[in-house]
Amino acid sequence: MSHGCTKLENSEEVDEPLTFEIDPGNEKQIIHNFGASDAWSCQFVGKNWPLEKRNEIANLLFSTEVDQNHNPEGIGLSLWRFNIGAGTAEQGESSDIQDEWRRAETFLNSDGSYDWSKQSGQQWFLEAARDRGVDQFVAFVNSPPIHYTKNGKGYSSSDNTANLKDENIDDFAGFMTDVLQHFKEQGISFNYISPVNEPQWNWDNPGQEGSSYRNEDIYKVVKELDESISEKGLETKIEIPEAGRITDLYQNDSLPERNHQIHDFFDPSSPYYLGDLPSIPKKVAAHSYFTTYPENQLRSFREQLYNSLIQVDPGLEFWMSEYCILEDNPLIKGGGRDLSMDPAIYLAKVIHYDLTLANASAWHWWIAISPYDYKDGLVYMDYNKNDGEVFESKMLWGMGNFSRFVRPGMRRIAVVNTSGSDSDKLLISSYQDEHQLVIVIVNTDYDSKTVNLDIRDFSERDFKTYVTSSGKDLEYSGELNIGNSLEISSRSIFTLVADR
Repeated sequence: MSHGCTKLENSEEVDEPLTFEIDPGNEKQIIHNFGASDAWSCQFVGKNWPLEKRNEIANLLFSTEVDQNHNPEGIGLSLWRFNIGAGTAEQGESSDIQDEWRRAETFLNSDGSYDWSKQSGQQWFLEAARDRGVDQFVAFVNSPPIHYTKNGKGYSSSDNTANLKDENIDDFAGFMTDVLQHFKEQGISFNYISPVNEPQWNWDNPGQEGSSYRNEDIYKVVKELDESISEKGLETKIEIPEAGRITDLYQNDSLPERNHQIHDFFDPSSPYYLGDLPSIPKKVAAHSYFTTYPENQLRSFREQLYNSLIQVDPGLEFWMSEYCILEDNPLIKGGGRDLSMDPAIYLAKVIHYDLTLANASAWHWWIAISPYDYKDGLVYMDYNKNDGEVFESKMLWGMGNFSRFVRPGMRRIAVVNTSGSDSDKLLISSYQDEHQLVIVIVNTDYDSKTVNLDIRDFSERDFKTYVTSSGKDLEYSGELNIGNSLEISSRSIFTLVADR
């Protein structure tokens, strides 16, 4: 290693150098995509806001273009999640959901016919994603249509069963596949349909659309949905179980009948085994909520998840399919909009451990566009259904350090700290395909760090550098040779990209 030092940002105090060995010959899981969802603001922004501002937001989320200074125009999301609504918007105040932004329209009329003009704002963003190169889509359902629910509402009664009438399970499956077929005819094929969302919760508080499901309920819905997909000749796969916490995938105690889902759905000995259905891929989906603090549990929960997956089926993938900062802990609180680096660093840390310890093959944020005073958005907007200001967050650009450069089909590769000293403040992961090698470095510390990178066959290669920090938004910061030591500023995220 050279004794030179490349400064990526101005800094004052620097710790002793840490050396990391990156081995392109030691490949881990494939990375399929990074995504976010259209709930709930897209229904108003995509329908009512001025076209210029809609395009501005779409470019921030989906664009892979760069400006004249080589700065990315957006974070290049490679998957988009489309919420199929249950019809609470049509119910209005009688839906009991007080916040009209959290109600959703439905394509299904009470007589069983369809109105494909509904959800037009969401459809605008769906097409905007496709037009900017996104080619992976998930359609997800929070509640069955109100015409099929037990209580005629988009939220559940106070028990743990599905808010779905038994006689309408097949109708619910047919509704979902009718929606898939319609959009396929419009030129957008959904890769996945997610029929249930966070089935562990009762969803008996009318804050949004939602329904509880026991594993037995999920089994019944998925069997009907698989049959309907086959009958209509669709290629869409079914995404399950969208567990509210990753621990619900493998724990078997806190919520009887609603967790232990890796075993229940993918172990052939289970009465609810779904792994042999043609529409069920070898993957489980869950959300990283309430599992990110304290630090030892952030790591151990993900290690336990990975071990549980390979014990049931070494071929099972894990998709982290929803997260935003809901936690209230000594490090971060979900309440309060914060466009600064603090939530971006927290977000990047969760991504890092989901990818490196849980071996996630996909990582999805919750609402892409938020009007709320909360840490739930990538792009923020005024609480106005017709027009307003657009605000970029550091969470947007921090996620972009991953999503813009770790492209579908890349594989994670091994990174080992070979220093005499250890640091959990500096998080390094690496990814590759036949065209590029990518390194993402997250410095969570309030001091700068000096890093030596030992990359087999890349010691003399120049890397393009992109930095997100208090003063930079995924900014192109020139090329450097990793033969030099790298000085990484405090509370920053940066990505190194080398062409092969």
